[in-house]
Amino acid sequence: MKNRLAETLGWLYRRLRRLRTTRQKPRLAVQPHHPRMIRSVAFSPDGHTLPTSWIGARRPAACAALALLFLALSAHANPSAGTRWESLAATIHAQAPNIGTKAILTSLDAYFHVKQRHLTDKPLVTIVDYALSSAKRRLAIVNVNTGKVLFYTYVAQGKGSGLTYATHFSNQPGSEASSLGVYLTGGTYYGNDGYSLRLHGLDPGFNGAAYRRNIVMHGAWYVSKAFAQRYGRMGRSWGCFALNRKVESAIVNLIRDGTVLVGYYPDPKWLDSSSFLQGYR
Repeated sequence: MKNRLAETLGWLYRRLRRLRTTRQKPRLAVQPHHPRMIRSVAFSPDGHTLPTSWIGARRPAACAALALLFLALSAHANPSAGTRWESLAATIHAQAPNIGTKAILTSLDAYFHVKQRHLTDKPLVTIVDYALSSAKRRLAIVNVNTGKVLFYTYVAQGKGSGLTYATHFSNQPGSEASSLGVYLTGGTYYGNDGYSLRLHGLDPGFNGAAYRRNIVMHGAWYVSKAFAQRYGRMGRSWGCFALNRKVESAIVNLIRDGTVLVGYYPDPKWLDSSSFLQGYR
C-alpha cells in the first residue's frame, strides 16, 4: 500500500511539474468569480465532499491531476471496504446469526454507496436475507455507527417467489413476487393491511417498479413464530415485506423516511449490475 502510494504521488508530482513548465502555466488560486474559472469538487470514499482550489478551465489536466492526488490520499487514509466493514459485519452476525456474512457485507456496501450519493443521512440499514427459509428470522435492522442490531425478526416473501424459500424474483406488476435490490424507505399510510411503509426501489430492472407495484412493508397475521412452527414456513404476501404485527409499528416508525433497505439474494446478475454494489460482488 505505502509503495503504491509513493509511486502514485511521485507520478502526480512529476506531472504537475511538467504542467508548470509549459508555455501557459495553470493558473491556480485565482479569483473565484472569474468567468473562465471552474471549481473542482472531489468526493472521498466515505461520502464527504471536499472543495479543492480554483483552477483555470484551460488546464483540465491540472484538475485531473489534483483530483487523482486527493483520491490517492483518500485511499491511504481510508482502508478498503473489506478492512472497514468485516469487523462490523462480524459484530452484526454475532447478534443476528441467521443472516449470512455475504448478505451483511453486501448490505453494508450498498448502504455506504447510497450515503456517498447523499441519498440518506441516517445510520440505519435493514437487511433481508432471502437466501434463508421464510421460517427463520432473516430481517435485521442495524445501526451502522454502533454495530447494534435493533431488530432481528421474521419477514414473509411474495407468493410468486416460492413457498418456503424464495427462488424467483420479479419487478413486473402482477407477478406477486418479491424484488431484489436496494431500497429507500418512504412515508407511511394506513391501507388494507393496516399501518404500512412505502418503498422506493433504487435498482432499475430489479426493484425500480416497487412503488408503482405497491410493494410496501406491512404487518400480517401469517408472520409469526407459531405459524412457522406449525407449517414449516411463513405465509406469503403479494410481493411485500410482511412482518409480525407485534413489531410492525415499531419497525415502520424506526426506518421510515429515507433509510436504506436491502433485499439480498446471491443473484449474479443483480450483484454484477447494481450501481450500489462495488466491493462485494
